[in-house]
Amino acid sequence: MSYKPKFLGHVNLFVRNAERSQQWYEDILGLHTYDFKPGRAAFMSADIEQSHEVALIEVGEEAPGIQNRQVGLNHMAWMMESLDDLKEMYHRLKEKNVPIGHISDHGISIGIYFNDPDGNGIEVSYELPRSQWNREENIFMGEGRMSGQFPGPWDEEMAAQQAAAR
Repeated sequence: MSYKPKFLGHVNLFVRNAERSQQWYEDILGLHTYDFKPGRAAFMSADIEQSHEVALIEVGEEAPGIQNRQVGLNHMAWMMESLDDLKEMYHRLKEKNVPIGHISDHGISIGIYFNDPDGNGIEVSYELPRSQWNREENIFMGEGRMSGQFPGPWDEEMAAQQAAAR
């Protein structure tokens, strides 16, 4: 027996309209719906071996939206199997006119950040296998972290982001 969890099972998100959100998550991320209760909730998963990885809980159209830099969930990350899969997702987001907030090269991974229709943060990401990490500690924010390992259709967009940040 151990006090350490096995893995994160699911995330519950409040949404204004469960049906609208369910359709968006199916269309944009390709999630499978295991259960849907109109006016109440949708239970969805990318991994069909899991009963649900995200639950979308309806709170009504009048509910206030996400507040910037407020305590709470910043984003949830959906991991892609390969860099090519992430490239395909990037093109899908562009085709579906989903605004991309930013793209970040984390050294051992690259993430594309955007929001669902209710403003909940989402990242789609690809991470190198652990055997390819250049170190085991300070992997995200430490000096000398790797970068530039993930060329792709986002290169121009990332260069513009970096130029704007300067």
